[in-house]
Amino acid sequence: MLPILVENVVYRHINNGLVEKKKKFIDHLNKKEINDFIENSDDSTETYSQFSTLHSEFLVLSKITGKPHQKKTTFSNDYRIIEGEENEYRILQYHFTYENQGYQLEIGSSLSEVNDLTFIIRLFIIIVLVVILLVTFLADTVYIEYLLKPFYKIIDTKIRRVNEPEAFDHTPINAKSRDFRELDLVLNQMMDRIGELFKKEKQFISNVSHELLTPIALLKNKFENLLQNDSLDDNAIDKIAGALRTLDMLKKIINNLLLISRIENNQYEANEKINFKEILNDLQEDLQDRIEDKEIQFSNQIKHDFIFTGNKTLIHILIYNLVTNAIKYNKPEGSIVVEDGFNNGQYFIAIKDSGIGMNASQIEKVFNRFTRISSDQDGQGLGLAIAESIAVFHRIEIKVTSEINEGSKFTLLFPEVHLHN
Repeated sequence: MLPILVENVVYRHINNGLVEKKKKFIDHLNKKEINDFIENSDDSTETYSQFSTLHSEFLVLSKITGKPHQKKTTFSNDYRIIEGEENEYRILQYHFTYENQGYQLEIGSSLSEVNDLTFIIRLFIIIVLVVILLVTFLADTVYIEYLLKPFYKIIDTKIRRVNEPEAFDHTPINAKSRDFRELDLVLNQMMDRIGELFKKEKQFISNVSHELLTPIALLKNKFENLLQNDSLDDNAIDKIAGALRTLDMLKKIINNLLLISRIENNQYEANEKINFKEILNDLQEDLQDRIEDKEIQFSNQIKHDFIFTGNKTLIHILIYNLVTNAIKYNKPEGSIVVEDGFNNGQYFIAIKDSGIGMNASQIEKVFNRFTRISSDQDGQGLGLAIAESIAVFHRIEIKVTSEINEGSKFTLLFPEVHLHN
């Protein structure tokens, strides 16, 4: 818009200059001067042309046949070739009659400087607009960052880093905005309620542990005492033995569920140094009978003395459950390979078996409680659920890959790297 306004102002100025030149020419015009113009013309068109040395202006006077109907001054932009050079001009055209002879007067002024000026102004405007946009964007970014700083602080300190209610920071956030202060207050109140529920849940777990396991122990003692009665026949003994097996299974399920709950409620310490090579050597020795019964080739390829800080008992349960799972779902005379290494600086342990494998749907549900890959196998489907809870507690990532009838591979990716030679 601005260059157009500039062009209008410049054109108005040029038009005024051309009108002045026309007025001076007409005021000093006489028959002798016209005859001199015509006689000095080199062509036979009875046209006289006069140019400035730099072709910035020109004047053309020519006769026309007949008399013009009216004296009229018009302005236009047009290209003219002057002495072999083409330029754009602002041209004044004027028709007039002098001593019954019609004439056409053209006076032109070059527009090259105007076009250059307009181009410079447009370029300047574009640069100014770009600078304004950048400054506005940076200012808005800084201002928004300043306004949202309390919000980001709330997310970072009171939401993202909080894994349990006890670790929640109730310190009020320093914010000038009333909305952020209100949000902070509501979060504090919400976490207070969650903290109370968390305490009640822990108390409930403790009560369940006592209330359920105690009667199970009493029933087990009574059934064991009944087995000592010589008057019982074989059928009664078999029924009592079956009841004892059911009680043992029930006790194991309760203990496993309580273990998961305690892990998820962060009721364990994680400050012990753990050497995985030692754990795998102990597990191989403990499970040797089960490995030999199934004629499985077990290959322990742990090479690194990797020391990890966590809960040794839970880590032992984690790896134990993965290895026993590999034994349980393996094929007779199959193989299990346990190896470790570093992937992009991240330590991993991989447990690979040659078992029945899983499809994509089974992989998605493999860590769900009471889920079993095959109904032919014994168990309650809690082993891998416990393994996942322990992994989450230690910030360990478990990746599972598997193919039907080819086997499965469970990979533990550890969050920290501390290598000891």
